[in-house]
Amino acid sequence: MDTRAVTRSVYVAGLGPGGGKSTIALGMAEMLSRQVEGIGAFRPLAPASGRDAILDLLRERYRIEDPYEDLYGATYAEADELLSSGRREELIGLIVGRYREVERRHTAMVIVGNGLRADDETDELAFNARMANEFGSVVVAVVDGLDQEPEAIASAASAGYHGLTDLGATVLAVIANRVPPGTGMPDLPVPAYAIPEVPTVSAPTVAEVAARLGATRLAGDDASLDRDVLDFVVGAAHVPLLLEYMTDGCLLITPGDRDDLLVVAAAARAAGSPAIAGVVLTLGVQPDPRTMRLVESLGSGLAVLLVPTDSYHTIEAVGRIEGRPTAASPRKVEAAIGAFESSVDSDELMRRLDVARAPRVTPLMFEYELIDRARLKRRHLVLPEGSEERILRATETLLRRGVADLTLLGDPDGIARKARELGLDVDGASIVDPAASPWLEEFAQAYAEIRRHKGVTLDLARDVVRDVSYFGTMMVHTGRADGMVSGATHTTAATIRPAFEIIKTVPGVSVASSVFLMLLADRVLVYGDCAVNPDPDAAQLADIALSSADTAARFGIEPRVAMLSYSTGVSGAGADVEKVAAATALVRERRPDLPVEGPIQYDAAVDPSVARTKLPGSTVAGYATVFIFPDLNTGNNTYKAVQRTAGAVAVGPVMQGLRRPVNDLSRGATVKDIVNTVAITAIQAAS
Repeated sequence: MDTRAVTRSVYVAGLGPGGGKSTIALGMAEMLSRQVEGIGAFRPLAPASGRDAILDLLRERYRIEDPYEDLYGATYAEADELLSSGRREELIGLIVGRYREVERRHTAMVIVGNGLRADDETDELAFNARMANEFGSVVVAVVDGLDQEPEAIASAASAGYHGLTDLGATVLAVIANRVPPGTGMPDLPVPAYAIPEVPTVSAPTVAEVAARLGATRLAGDDASLDRDVLDFVVGAAHVPLLLEYMTDGCLLITPGDRDDLLVVAAAARAAGSPAIAGVVLTLGVQPDPRTMRLVESLGSGLAVLLVPTDSYHTIEAVGRIEGRPTAASPRKVEAAIGAFESSVDSDELMRRLDVARAPRVTPLMFEYELIDRARLKRRHLVLPEGSEERILRATETLLRRGVADLTLLGDPDGIARKARELGLDVDGASIVDPAASPWLEEFAQAYAEIRRHKGVTLDLARDVVRDVSYFGTMMVHTGRADGMVSGATHTTAATIRPAFEIIKTVPGVSVASSVFLMLLADRVLVYGDCAVNPDPDAAQLADIALSSADTAARFGIEPRVAMLSYSTGVSGAGADVEKVAAATALVRERRPDLPVEGPIQYDAAVDPSVARTKLPGSTVAGYATVFIFPDLNTGNNTYKAVQRTAGAVAVGPVMQGLRRPVNDLSRGATVKDIVNTVAITAIQAAS
């Protein structure tokens, strides 16, 4: 079978014992979701009680609407019953039948294989090959390289590939996951990749340790449970000796009557050195209440767990706990995807799969397109709010996925300490303290010159450019950064005022403005201006329309501009309508090639049936992609109404009309919002 034929399903199959399939399944799902409107997920077998973690993750991340119960072929209990009575083919038929029901509802499928019985590797290989053939899937074979020698990994990859092909399976690629440095892959007829071990993915979190041990939480919040456990240390010695062994990310396991060690651990956590992951108290012995009050007063956010088992059996149990990406661990998910994308040639796999891109653009596809385009022409951006937790979490994600090179502003020691406390890896970012920067005097002189007409002296300029927003804007102005993203803790005015003063607008554009990219179920629309200009005049409205059309084109949206009003065509009168009519005329005069219609009502702009009645023959009416609102009041309320009632994802505000990109975040921005805004800014900088 030619793997370049159109393939609708990819089967992720493990080769031998161990895990590692979750990262590969995520990577393949991420890759496919950029090309098709909606992917489906499936597992041949699932637990009889509880839920399958990888199915839950794929279902949530890729917005799969099928009920969980539809996404597997049979439970292990059902499989055991059928196998024990010699009805293997009946089991196969049951699984295939349930798969076909799900497959019909999706353009592409990701199947995560498993074995009929975990202790029978040969049967697992044969079972996965059989399932892939029955489903008509190509196979991505996965070797778990954790704690394996490079030679053993290469041998397993080669044997697995030949074993699958001998069983009639079509292998798309072989991927070894969690491999040690320097591991090479064998020369095979298909692509073979090696993904290095990423501790953030494979290390369990404190929450996973607590769940596996059945622990009771005595102290700590949800954030403290999200920390990675990179190692563990047994607390049985005196304090000075223990301090020599405690490291960042370690889990201290000690009897519950060692109040002295508990206090030392909390003090170390509060100081941020070492930033230990948490404490497990054994033997079911609760510490003295006075000790717990002292621990909590230190404000360390230390997770303290209590278990009934002794230290020996607790250590033994912790050593068997393995982390994996789940819906409850977004950091692990992003780290896993980052590891996949940095090690696997996704373009090569897509060529071999030859999955046609969907004609419609879903929100998920658009968001992934942003990441891909930003990576293609990687730019350097500055984030002034370097010590803010959401910024640090977004920084880790952006660096892992190669979206942009980043500079964080703030105190380097404070940022490094905060990152350690949160268990984040931001070592790939530059950290600059404006107050101590050698650029400070240069920036002050440049700012004083720019604002000399406003009476700004050099002494005043020195004070101004110490502010992180002004310092970051000066980095952009002088070419030390290609763009800036701020606003997670600063007001919109604090973010954009320096840009208006220093960077200024593009020649020929009278006013900077903003748009929201509105991600609807089946398309992306552009709304402007919804955030900056309260009541633009006709000339400013025309500038906003032209800037918005350019922004739309920059993000792959064919601009068809609707100049919105409360009347369509010549049906109404009044100053507001006349302003929109005048702005429309200016747009047509300046850009005769740009499809534009106005004045036009929203329903006529978006609904073809209404358009045929109100503006027959218009090339924009009914098919508009860029919507220009007459004032801020209308625009801001409309975007929020559509966001809340239509379930649209609003990305923005995206600033436009500036000579270099500066974008403002909502103070309620999520980590995902920050990642998207940085990607947008990087794309603007590269255009």
